[in-house]
Amino acid sequence: MAENSNELIFDPFVPRAYLRNRHAMTMVGNFLPRKSDLPAPEACLYRVDAETQVLCHCHWQAEAERRATVIIVHGLEGSSLSQYVVGNATKAWDAGMNVVRMNMRTCGGTGELTPTLYHSGLSSDVGAVLRTVIEEKKVRRVGLIGYSMGGNLVLKLAGELGTDAPEELKAVAAVSPAADLAASADAMHVGGNRIYEWKFLLSLMRTYERKRKLFPGIYKKVERFPSTIREFDDVITARYCGFESAQDYYTRAAAARVMDKIALPTLVVHAIDDPFIRLLPETRARILANPHITLLETEHGGHCAFLAQPNGYDGRWAERQIIRFFLHHGMS
Repeated sequence: MAENSNELIFDPFVPRAYLRNRHAMTMVGNFLPRKSDLPAPEACLYRVDAETQVLCHCHWQAEAERRATVIIVHGLEGSSLSQYVVGNATKAWDAGMNVVRMNMRTCGGTGELTPTLYHSGLSSDVGAVLRTVIEEKKVRRVGLIGYSMGGNLVLKLAGELGTDAPEELKAVAAVSPAADLAASADAMHVGGNRIYEWKFLLSLMRTYERKRKLFPGIYKKVERFPSTIREFDDVITARYCGFESAQDYYTRAAAARVMDKIALPTLVVHAIDDPFIRLLPETRARILANPHITLLETEHGGHCAFLAQPNGYDGRWAERQIIRFFLHHGMS
């Protein structure tokens, strides 16, 4: 754990019994049912560029402009309905905050809202939603939460904004962020991680095929099914999103390269036993050298899981730490 005054607000992480195995923790964290008392959302369409809108599911408290607001960004092939998004949203709502559950472009069944694909470099989309929410709802305290790919996006945006971040943006939190994209993509092709790689590849190809049917003049039939995430990013992401190759994409889209530019309170939650997200030594060094970033790095936790014993709460430890961090940094 990074050493700074923020440590006093966090609980130590003690993994739930029988979940010290990285794969067990990840799987159970993903599939364990959970309850939510969120009210019905307002469906909001926010324009992020000239030809693209994104769908957000919004929950506004009474006198919304006086409340803190969290914008939550999902991971690869997730949506505003992903369990971790709903879980974080519920805790934020119960803490009295407004909640914006953002779908990345094309995600959550919104392929018709843009002729483009989504990818890990589109931090500008999160920035556009942030600015629109501030302008339209007149809110004065906003926090960003991102998971996995979404974690890379919110960290990348924070780094790109640097000292020019809007004064309304008070804090950022990233759980299991894919900040080192190349290393993490390649880790999926190792050993037992192939099950995750195939899960993502099947989902990504289904998404691509739906997109191809919507925009047949843009997207072409793939000659053969990609065998790795890197190959998918070579033949589809790079080709249609303006990159020279998968490696060029990973380099330009990785939050790791701008981590030292982050200048607002930021929480990074990472498990050393994450099956496939890699935090490289040089990236860890950048994080630890930046006084604005607090790193909660646990021995166990898997990928986006962090299931602790449910002692007085649901045991979703990372979600609880994020709310505490936000409240500590002006989001009350």
